[in-house]
Amino acid sequence: MSVRALQIFLSLATALLLPAVPARGALSTGNTYSISFVDLAGNKLSTADGHVTILVLTTSADREQARTVGDHVPDFCLGNPAYRMITVIHFTRQHLAIGRRMATAFIRHRVREEAKQLQARYDAQKISRDAKSDIFVVTDFDGTIASQLGRSAEATDFCVFAFGQSGELLAQWHSVPSADELAAVVKK
Repeated sequence: MSVRALQIFLSLATALLLPAVPARGALSTGNTYSISFVDLAGNKLSTADGHVTILVLTTSADREQARTVGDHVPDFCLGNPAYRMITVIHFTRQHLAIGRRMATAFIRHRVREEAKQLQARYDAQKISRDAKSDIFVVTDFDGTIASQLGRSAEATDFCVFAFGQSGELLAQWHSVPSADELAAVVKK
C-alpha cells in the first residue's frame, strides 16, 4: 500500500469514526464525577456528597429556563435534605472585579425573589422550612465549572445534569426536562 493510499484510508477512517466518539471532556451517563464548588452563601457543595443533585448550567440570558427546571422539580424533593438543586451561572465574557461584584449583587437579589416564590410552594405543601436555605447558586466567571461539566469556557448551551448520591451521572439534558423526566431519574 502506498503512503498516499494509506493517508486517504486514515483520513476516511477518521472522518467516519469521529462522529461516534463523544466530544472531549463530555460527561457520560453512568460515570462518577466529584465536582466541588462554593455557592454565593459560602456553602461547600459537591456532586458526590451524598445528595441526589439536579445541576443546571446556564447563562444569565437563560434564567427563565433555569426557573422552569426548578418548577419541574418533583414535590417529593422539596424540603427533603436528600435532594438538592444547584444552579451554576456561567459567564462567557471576562469581567473585572467591579463587574463581578455587580453581577453577584444582582444574582443575590434574584435569589431572594426566587426564595419568595419557592416559599409559596413550600407553604402549599405544608413544608415548614426556610426555602432560601434550599437555593444554591454558584457563579462561574472563569469557566472552571463549565469545563468540569464537559463544556468549553465559551460555551453558552443550557444543560441540566442529574447526579446520584455518590456523583454518578444519572442523566443529562440540553433543554428543560419535563417534570416526569426529572421525577423518573431522581426517584430513589
